[in-house]
Amino acid sequence: MIDNCDIAIIGGGPVGSAIAIALQDSGLRIVVLEARKTEEQNNDPRALALSYGSRLLLDKLGVWRHIQQVSAIRNIRVSQKDSAGTTMLHAREMKVPELGYVLPYPLLQAAMHNALLATGATFLECAAVQALDATPAGAHLVYRHEGEEHHLHARLAIVADGGKLLEQSHPPKVTEYQQSAVIAHITCGSPLHDTAFEHFTPQGPFALLPYRDGYEIVWTGSHEQVQEMLQWDETKFLEKMQQHFGDAVGLFTSIGKRSSFPLRLKRATEITLPRTVLVGNAAQTLHPVAGQGFNMGLRDAWELSRIILRTEPSAVGSTAMLAEYRRARCTDRQGGISFTNSLVRLFSNDLPVLNHSRGWALTMLDHLPLAKQFVARRMMFGANG
Repeated sequence: MIDNCDIAIIGGGPVGSAIAIALQDSGLRIVVLEARKTEEQNNDPRALALSYGSRLLLDKLGVWRHIQQVSAIRNIRVSQKDSAGTTMLHAREMKVPELGYVLPYPLLQAAMHNALLATGATFLECAAVQALDATPAGAHLVYRHEGEEHHLHARLAIVADGGKLLEQSHPPKVTEYQQSAVIAHITCGSPLHDTAFEHFTPQGPFALLPYRDGYEIVWTGSHEQVQEMLQWDETKFLEKMQQHFGDAVGLFTSIGKRSSFPLRLKRATEITLPRTVLVGNAAQTLHPVAGQGFNMGLRDAWELSRIILRTEPSAVGSTAMLAEYRRARCTDRQGGISFTNSLVRLFSNDLPVLNHSRGWALTMLDHLPLAKQFVARRMMFGANG
């Protein structure tokens, strides 16, 4: 069993895998530790929203060509309930083929996993990291694998699994939105197969993402409202959804299995620690509005891999390398957090003084090409786009 390496990646999901794939020709010794079985990761029922910028990164990683069953988003309609104000974002106006894509999470995970296995990195599934201690000299990991305790020393530890490992010693900053989201697949009478909808309501954002024969919905509300929504039978749910959204895609005709999750903004106060980097959900977990979470995590992975490749192997994990990564991710990370948090705060309320202003702002945005380009590029490429 390897007990020394250059880089230990904790988490074998798409973000952790992306780093290993990007570093495959670096000559560095890389170990990826994943707590779950591979088949458990591939059973995740979610659909994932990818930005066009993320597609370009997956192209560079050599993964995109292996991904099928993708639904393209070429238009995004942004609206507010009980307001005539709308904005339409079009890929052709941004001079890109698509603004984004919707695909099954298991499909992306499988493609990333296969690419990871081809890199030559050591991959261990069912390897649960129990402790991570780091000093300026290196990182020391303790993990259990096949019923036994193992120790691993690394120049750099990358936490890409959600960050719970470090939450007790380095508590993240958490903002509770007092909301949950219902996700499900729906069909309707007049689907616009290349158009996504972001519909703001006092209850919270409501999104329709084109996917296969219909849409994936993300319907937010208070925790109590969402629990009630999960109890509705199919007929009542479809009726309520029709009242909530309108008839832009015709009548809603069926809904698949519903699930829910709480919404919060969770961000690490420091994305680097001695010999340690936090990326993806370990660094920040965002509200799903505007679909920035995974896309930001993929940009974390890409930027970190570029910096590692520019660094002498003996300096990987050094104070200077970690400082370079913090500087490189500062604008995009802070900008993405502020962008999503501001959308939630601005649109998820029923303040009369704001209702008219928000509708007017959406109408004005639709007539300001430079402003629309700014919003679209922020959604596709982040704050550095």
